[in-house]
Amino acid sequence: MSHFTTIQTQIRDVAALEDACTELGLELLREAEARGYAKQTRKGELVIRLNGPYDIAANRAEGSDHYGLTTDWWDGHVEKEVGPEYGRLLQLYGVHKTIREAQKKRLRVTRRQESDGSIKLTLAA
Repeated sequence: MSHFTTIQTQIRDVAALEDACTELGLELLREAEARGYAKQTRKGELVIRLNGPYDIAANRAEGSDHYGLTTDWWDGHVEKEVGPEYGRLLQLYGVHKTIREAQKKRLRVTRRQESDGSIKLTLAA
């Protein structure tokens, strides 16, 4: 019985995902195997190598331009590293994607971590 669960996301920018992984202290691999419960594996176009026993595989559905994330949520290993339902990972992906887009438009970006864990970005010309 597989424990892997896929959540569709709007991840389209691999470089921004890689930046988010780096900030979390994680490695983004290409064409690799993601680890799961009882030594099960899942192939991924991209694999986020976690520090615990499980990983996250990212694959595009046929004809899609965005990635779905698949992982084994058993025992909270993944949640400890990237947050519930990938919350911290997706937050940082959004931050890095916004910064990249702002820089393309030559905007200055100021980033501030709020006490509640949210991240505030200010963009200025």
